[in-house]
This record gives sequence, C-alpha cells and structure tokens, in this order.
Amino acid sequence: MISKRYLVRQARALISFAKSTHNPELAAVLVERAADLKDQIDGKMPTPDPDPQAPDVEPSPN
Repeated sequence: MISKRYLVRQARALISFAKSTHNPELAAVLVERAADLKDQIDGKMPTPDPDPQAPDVEPSPN
C-alpha cells in the first residue's frame, strides 16, 4: 500500500515540474496528474465526522 506521505511528495514534485516548464501543455498534464494523486490521498483518508457530538452527560446537581 502506498503511503499518504509518498503521494504528497509525488504531487509536490509534479507541481514543481509544472511551474518550471515553459510548455503549457506539459504543465497542464503535470497539474492534472497531481490532482489525480490528491484525489487518491483524499480517498484514503477517513472523512471527518461533520457533526461531532459529545457523549450525553447528565449535569451534576449543585
């Protein structure tokens, strides 16, 4: 299994190469590949709970 860290490094390298090239077609392909890697990263990470709830706790009497 490929780690998230590896995918992030690869995506950063692709973006770096895209910024350094003077060929707009190549830059577009590199950015697209980096976006594909980001999708893989996002797909592997568990989605956060959108509405985290604290456990039910009865208030203590004062």
